[in-house]
This record gives sequence, structure tokens and C-alpha cells, in this order.
Amino acid sequence: MAFGLRGAVVRPRPDGAYDVRMRHGERDLLGHLLGQLRELLTAGSGGGAAGADVDPVLRRLFPTAYPDDAELDAEYQGLVRDDLLEGRLAAIDVVEETVDADVITEEQLLAWMGAVNDLRLVIGTRLDVSEDQDEIDPDDPDAPLWGAYAYLAWLLESIVAALADG
Repeated sequence: MAFGLRGAVVRPRPDGAYDVRMRHGERDLLGHLLGQLRELLTAGSGGGAAGADVDPVLRRLFPTAYPDDAELDAEYQGLVRDDLLEGRLAAIDVVEETVDADVITEEQLLAWMGAVNDLRLVIGTRLDVSEDQDEIDPDDPDAPLWGAYAYLAWLLESIVAALADG
């Protein structure tokens, strides 16, 4: 992997904050992917629940609660979708504001966890990730995207471990 996965990138500090140790390229990648996620979310938000019906990524981020009852599901989406969207955009804001920080608060780290997980879900859906995935050929045109997916999964694991230890 191009990023050379190493030890935990996020570590709890005695003062309750968290150290974030990332290379400049990793921070750039995260910022770039967050911009794309914001674009996807805001472009899809105009369509309401219908937008989620069309795009499998939006369906993954805004899942159907009542697959057998379109009317009930539309009512549910009308009640929760704006709040879910607002929460996702707020998490993106926090990570974009702190992506270059070496120390962040627990509240900020929780936003990182949500945004990184959303990115992982988006990329995993685009790649159609499954548990019985074969080894990725380095010449595969999606190899860089697979690398980003693996990096995000590793980063998420580091965040969760730091929160558990903190």
C-alpha cells in the first residue's frame, strides 16, 4: 500500500485529548475525499428520499427503513433524512477544520470517526466490497481506490481503539 500502514495513528493523551500522527499526504487524501463526500451529499440532498433510490451510495448512507412499504419509508425518510444529512455535513466540517491538527478533542475525534466511516462506506459501495474479496491486482484500474479503502479502514480502527483506550 502506498501509505505504508504503520502503528496507531491516533493515541489518547493523559489530558483527555488525542494525538493524531498522520503524514502530509494522508491528511491531503482525507481532505480531498471529504470534499468529494460533501459534494455527493449536497448533490443528493435535493432529491430527498428519491435521490437515495437512484444512487446505491446514497442508499447505503440513508438506508431504507421499510423496504416493503414505500409510503411508510417516505414518511420515515422525511422525518430523519435532514437530521442525518446535517450530522454528516457537520462531521465533515469538523474534520476539514482539524485535518492538519496534531491534537484534537474527543468530540472532534468522534466526528472523525463518523466521517471516516462514511467515506469507507461510500468507497466500499462503489467497489462492491464483499467478505470473500480476492486479492487486488496492482494493475487494476481501481487499485488506488482499493488502497484508499484499506487506509480508511485502518484509520477507523485506530480511531476506535484510541477512543476505547481514552
